[in-house]
Amino acid sequence: MAEVLFILTTIFVAYVVYVVIGDQMTEIKAMTSKSSSEHSATVTRAAAEVQVVAEKPVAQTVAAQKPATKKTASSSSTVTKDSLKNPETGEVVNMPTNYRFAKRWIKEALVQESLLDKIYKTNELDDKTNAKIKRALNKLSKMEQYKV
Repeated sequence: MAEVLFILTTIFVAYVVYVVIGDQMTEIKAMTSKSSSEHSATVTRAAAEVQVVAEKPVAQTVAAQKPATKKTASSSSTVTKDSLKNPETGEVVNMPTNYRFAKRWIKEALVQESLLDKIYKTNELDDKTNAKIKRALNKLSKMEQYKV
C-alpha cells in the first residue's frame, strides 16, 4: 500500500512541476513575441540609417583585419620562460612558486640530480629549507635536460 501511495505522489509532483514550468514558458514566449515585434520596427529604422553610413568604413575594416592575423601568429607560443619540462613524459609546467604545490616529478628530479637530500614533507619545511629548495629549483631550471 505504501508503495502505491509513493508512486501516486511521485506522479502528482511530476505533473505539478510540468504544469508550472509550462505556464512559465508560455509567459516567456508571450513576452518575447511582444518585445520582438516592437524591436523589429526599431531595427528596420536603424538598418536604413546604417546602410548610408556603412559604405565608407568598408576600407577601414579590411585594413584592421590584416594586423589581427599577425597578432595571432606571434601569440601561438604560450610557453613561458619559467617553465620546466619533464624529460620522461614531455610535460611542461610553470616553475612552482611554492614547494608544497610542486608536482611530484619535480620533487623527484631535485633528489635525482642531487640538488636536495630528500623529498621534504610539509611539516619539515622551514625558512632555511625553503631557501635551499629555491636555490635547487633555480639550478634545476638552468639544466639543459629540463629546459623548454
